[in-house]
Amino acid sequence: MINNYETETRGRGFLSQENITSLKSVLKEGKLAEAVALINKKIEDVDNALLNIAVTGESGSGKSSFINAFRGIGNEDDDAASTGVVETTTNISSYEHPKFPNVKFWDLPGIGTPNFQPKSYLKQVNFSDYDFFFIMSSSRFRDNDAKLAQEIRQMGKKFYFVRTKIDSDLDNERKAKPKSFNRENVLQQIRKNCSQHLQKVGTEEPQIFLISNFELASFDFPKLQDILTKELPEHKRHVFLLSLPNISEDIINQKKATLQEKIWLKALKSGLLSTVPFVGFFREESIAQLQNHLNDYQRDFGVDDASLLKISQESNRSIEELKTLIKSPHLLTIKKDENLSEKLLRWAEIFCSLNGGLLATGLYYRKSYKIQSYFLETVADDAKILLLKVWESPV
Repeated sequence: MINNYETETRGRGFLSQENITSLKSVLKEGKLAEAVALINKKIEDVDNALLNIAVTGESGSGKSSFINAFRGIGNEDDDAASTGVVETTTNISSYEHPKFPNVKFWDLPGIGTPNFQPKSYLKQVNFSDYDFFFIMSSSRFRDNDAKLAQEIRQMGKKFYFVRTKIDSDLDNERKAKPKSFNRENVLQQIRKNCSQHLQKVGTEEPQIFLISNFELASFDFPKLQDILTKELPEHKRHVFLLSLPNISEDIINQKKATLQEKIWLKALKSGLLSTVPFVGFFREESIAQLQNHLNDYQRDFGVDDASLLKISQESNRSIEELKTLIKSPHLLTIKKDENLSEKLLRWAEIFCSLNGGLLATGLYYRKSYKIQSYFLETVADDAKILLLKVWESPV
């Protein structure tokens, strides 16, 4: 069982190697209560994980736009971080992710503004409260960027240097030098310049990411999210992945994988607690629970009603048209002559036949988890369909 978990997660699941070793040990000794307690603790850690992300840098570097883009919020939406051509962040402001309130972005005042000088900056912005920092910079590397990076590094915190407005830099270079313009050369020069300045203040292998707040799928944002996924603690990785905007199939696949791990752990717990076949599982309350699971997956992947409304408004497609493209809104819809319990059981058997699952042969677990996996698979596919047919295809 646990070997399958290690293979599937490739060391990037909820359980650390220490946890896996402990779980193997207690299972081998038949200490089921201890195994269940360990699983409960890990699931609780994941569900309650808080992620505080600080976004800092000089004024005008695109901090607020970055926060809005990461949260899937338009700059003109009611709960957007303030943006503008002049400094708009004069106090520390926090912004919850609209779907995952455990994820908070902290829009910090620009370093170098009159009230926030480099020497006292980190103390003023409550340095210790954040899991990691994004240092934002635009147009050119500034001394304050280097000073801030040096201070954060000396205090033992992680930072990621983000060079924004790359799309504008490329456009300006293309206009200035239309004959000699080379996109890759320009990007390489920008990256090299940032790296040289960071190395001067002692950052040996600086992590630099070139992005556009208006084109997240382009440039280095996918690379940034992948590195963060690898470097975050296990219990915070899950909520971080779910909070990412659906800008690529890779992100959708990673969301699906982390949710599948959670289903697997709950199924393992169920299997450990079960001693006899479960009879009459699909009671009314259980079907209601399945509806809640489906609603959660639709929210996680941006195919719930609120998300479809927003997509409809931004893509000039009706909600009805969007729903014809996807399957999950109709999963629990039944005809008059159809029995929902039988339909769910049939789906479970279909999913089992197509997907071997993570649990070893002989382990009993409730069919609801196979149905959850079927729901998850369907909703993830819906997210990919919307990405490909709505955002990457002309209307």
